[in-house]
Amino acid sequence: MRPSLRRSALASAALGMAAALSSCSEDAENSPSEATVTGDAEPAPAAPEEPASTPAPASPATPEPATGTPVSASDLVTGLTSPWGLLVMRDGTMLVSERDTTEIKRVPADGGTAEVVATVSDARPAGEGGLLGLATTPDESRVFVYYTSETDNRIVSMSWDGRRLGEPEVVFDGIPHGDGDRHEGGRMVVGPDDLLYVTTGETGDTPEMAQDPDQLGGKILRLTLDGEPAPGNPFGDAIYSLGHRNIEGLAFDDRGRLWASEFGDQTWDELNLITPGGNYGWPEVEGSSDRDEFVDPAVVWRTENASPAGVAFWEGSLWMAGLRGETLWEVPLAPGEAGSPEDPGAAVEQPVPHLQGELGRLRTVEVAADGEGLLLATSNTDGRGDPAADDDRILRVARDGDAG
Repeated sequence: MRPSLRRSALASAALGMAAALSSCSEDAENSPSEATVTGDAEPAPAAPEEPASTPAPASPATPEPATGTPVSASDLVTGLTSPWGLLVMRDGTMLVSERDTTEIKRVPADGGTAEVVATVSDARPAGEGGLLGLATTPDESRVFVYYTSETDNRIVSMSWDGRRLGEPEVVFDGIPHGDGDRHEGGRMVVGPDDLLYVTTGETGDTPEMAQDPDQLGGKILRLTLDGEPAPGNPFGDAIYSLGHRNIEGLAFDDRGRLWASEFGDQTWDELNLITPGGNYGWPEVEGSSDRDEFVDPAVVWRTENASPAGVAFWEGSLWMAGLRGETLWEVPLAPGEAGSPEDPGAAVEQPVPHLQGELGRLRTVEVAADGEGLLLATSNTDGRGDPAADDDRILRVARDGDAG
């Protein structure tokens, strides 16, 4: 069943007007509109509404988004509370972490009733923190869980037998957690090299730590599956890239390239092509810049258009879930080996918006186990949304006309 439109056009327009007046990361009111591939247009002036906390960069103007084959979404499970991490096993079973209940639930491949398989009692939900990302070892014998404790953000490993999760064992801790309960990072993925990639935020209290090579906040980390810094990391420690504000989306494409979606402050949200040792500029710049020491994003969105969360690669495109933008963005990848740290915008084509305003806030997107569609988690019960009676939910997304 295709969900009905959740808001009228008038209500959506009013939301967009309110969005233009607010700021910050995932709580920046966003409305679906436009995106920009970097390097393909003349610079636009800084947004006039309200000055950013750092000087607004000269980023490209925003042309009309491209159009593509429409998608439809149908419910698999409803009645969830603040779902955040979504892990798809080979048999189609889904594990979903609920940020604010600290429960991990198992959802059958064909949907239906979600069953609690673990509660992470050490997790402390508040603001943007709590029970966050999930990842699994290649043999699916262990599940990694990222969460906010009283003192830090940390990663635990839990055994998985297909029905229940075992007791948590801390494999990495000491990730900064700020007093404001913001910018906790939390997305994880095991890469094609069988290493664990982890995103961390800069806490919202001390953005300058994103540039500090001695601090774990505002980084992408690369770890072994035992939680040790991966051999060959660019700085000889756990850090893989730096200069990030708050990343909640992380995915590899079919060429083994790592992509990350990043919340901006008040001007530009970003999709970044990640390179080992790359510095992505925060808080010195937001969006694109002309500074050689920083890697520019491949795509930027005005912060009223995105609030990017989860990312997945499917059918030649990156798919990015938008929170207050309430949009599933499709970013087609350019063919061949286009794109580089010097010109990341060459790696992508013009983004395409889907499901605008139909489902509310969108937190996480993953590829279905059969590869024939996407799984999409909403985030309307997280204290910032407008929940419908059956929210939150996980939906299956397929191209219109496909059987998925």
